[in-house]
Amino acid sequence: MFLHGSTRLKRLPSPTWPAYAACAWSFVFAALSFYWALGGGFLSTTQSPQTLALAAEPWFITVVWLTGLRKVLAGLFVLSLAQRWGERFPVWLRRMGVWSIGLVLTLYGGANLAARGLMALGVLETPASMRSAAATWHLVLWDPWFLLGGVLFLTAAWRYDPGVPA
Repeated sequence: MFLHGSTRLKRLPSPTWPAYAACAWSFVFAALSFYWALGGGFLSTTQSPQTLALAAEPWFITVVWLTGLRKVLAGLFVLSLAQRWGERFPVWLRRMGVWSIGLVLTLYGGANLAARGLMALGVLETPASMRSAAATWHLVLWDPWFLLGGVLFLTAAWRYDPGVPA
């Protein structure tokens, strides 16, 4: 809080914090992809066995590198809402792009979290292919992670105000 004479003024949260948070989310996720592309094993057991089996294939490593690059680009895209350099691009393009990314991430993470949660509760039958440690990790880590990213991107798009200088 700031004091001004005898009146306390509350500091309002910046409308750009969600853009910075979504960017950080993207960059952390990208770093993990690059780590895996370089052969790192941390959290790799949380992925499906097929992913681990294919990890030594050059085409698959290329896909992981490209996935990491897409995550970096998504982070820069959302960061364009909070930085002056973003003003070089049309407002509608930045806002719609961030809304779109947020919607896809939220739907993907939310739908998977709901489905896996219902399976874990016994409401839905769990297919044999979903009875693995990787499926459990999706429920407790990856699906909430995607949902968090989606909510951050959607919040960044919602809070973005082109009238407020970056």
